[in-house]
Amino acid sequence: MQYTDIGIDLGTASILVYIRGKGVVLKEPSVVAFDRDTNKIKAIGEDARLMLGRTPGNIVAVRPLRQGVISDYTVTEKMMKYFIQKALGKRSMRKPRIAVCVPSGVTEVEKKAVEDATYQAGAREVSVIEEPIAAAIGAGIDISKPCGNMIVDIGGGTSDVAVISLGGTVVSASIKIAGDDFDEAIVRYMRKKHNLLIGERTAEDIKIRIGSAFPRPEPDFMDVRGRNLVSGLPNTIRVSSEETEDALKETTSQIVEAIHSVLEKTPPELAADIADRGIVLTGGGSLLRGLEELISDKTGINTMTAEDPMTAVAIGTGRYVEFLAGYRED
Repeated sequence: MQYTDIGIDLGTASILVYIRGKGVVLKEPSVVAFDRDTNKIKAIGEDARLMLGRTPGNIVAVRPLRQGVISDYTVTEKMMKYFIQKALGKRSMRKPRIAVCVPSGVTEVEKKAVEDATYQAGAREVSVIEEPIAAAIGAGIDISKPCGNMIVDIGGGTSDVAVISLGGTVVSASIKIAGDDFDEAIVRYMRKKHNLLIGERTAEDIKIRIGSAFPRPEPDFMDVRGRNLVSGLPNTIRVSSEETEDALKETTSQIVEAIHSVLEKTPPELAADIADRGIVLTGGGSLLRGLEELISDKTGINTMTAEDPMTAVAIGTGRYVEFLAGYRED
């Protein structure tokens, strides 16, 4: 009988589904739009993301996960069910074995909620793994060896910093500062500095196109549209990458502080390994330009981003199922 093993990266910003033997088959934003009047779901994923900030009164586009934790249980369950079915297609008769990852700082209650939602969404067996371990496996690090590796996974809602050795986490920290906070910092900066009100999606656009965490040789520019807070009329302003660096300074330094505090608690032998091997960044937030340089500059340790940071956690979660299954023969 064909086993289907699935790994799910249940992120605040997006959900990725990995199927054994196929790789990452689905990547969609974790957004659900539903009609308040009828309580029916209108759209899930990319279609719902396009509705963020653009809906009439009775339709609400929500993100059921906040800072890596389920904030709306029923919506999360429906969303997972939809994504699992979409990833598997109609062919699957057997219930799949599913591994889901959670931030390293979650409580037992939060972990249980993820487990229950996954069972409700149609899993036969569920394993919940910590994000840094999944990220390390996905980044191609052999975590079973007795040497220290430092992983910094910057997602949408949480950033996880962990030192991993012998297949487990030695020291870790999870902070609720990540990609979403970069967006919010840009929104705040635009309001304060330019009297311009912009939405979540525009802020994300600025972050992706010209966002920077470290001074760049040549500044980049971008025209930003929004509403002027004084006149109340639409307005366009030219923004430079230097301004984004200024806007993001506070949030990026909190991530650097978390890395610092984990390094301080790391046993000396493992700290020596990390100094040799460097720090590996994964997660969508690690794509912010200049973040590698900023971390290297502040810690003095060589920092590099994993090959495919966006999918590292999903791939690692899926491979963890194989790791657990002991490559059980189908």
